[in-house]
Amino acid sequence: MTLPTRFDTNARRSRYVIHNGTLYLGGQVAPDRTQDIAGQTRQILDGVDELLAHAGTTRDRIIATQIFIKDIKGDFAGMNAVWDAWTPPGATSTRATVQAEMAAPDILVEMTFVVAMP
Repeated sequence: MTLPTRFDTNARRSRYVIHNGTLYLGGQVAPDRTQDIAGQTRQILDGVDELLAHAGTTRDRIIATQIFIKDIKGDFAGMNAVWDAWTPPGATSTRATVQAEMAAPDILVEMTFVVAMP
């Protein structure tokens, strides 16, 4: 049995894990939480691009995405505008988007990803 390979691991979590040809990106939040929903979403997706490159895969291989928004009524459209510009045409993942209470009051959005490795 092959064990998962874990990256950027601490006592509480791994930033990402590769197992059986699949990359799992844990909850991604914006480093600068003073930004609005568009700014936080953009920061998350820029960070995801970096993690994908480090892992050796690309955004067109994203299989599934979970998006958690603090205020879905107020911020859904702003998040989607950034998401739509970032997602490669014809390569959209499955996606679930829900409103959620966040771990800190200044987090507006958090995302997780499942990605196929080449």
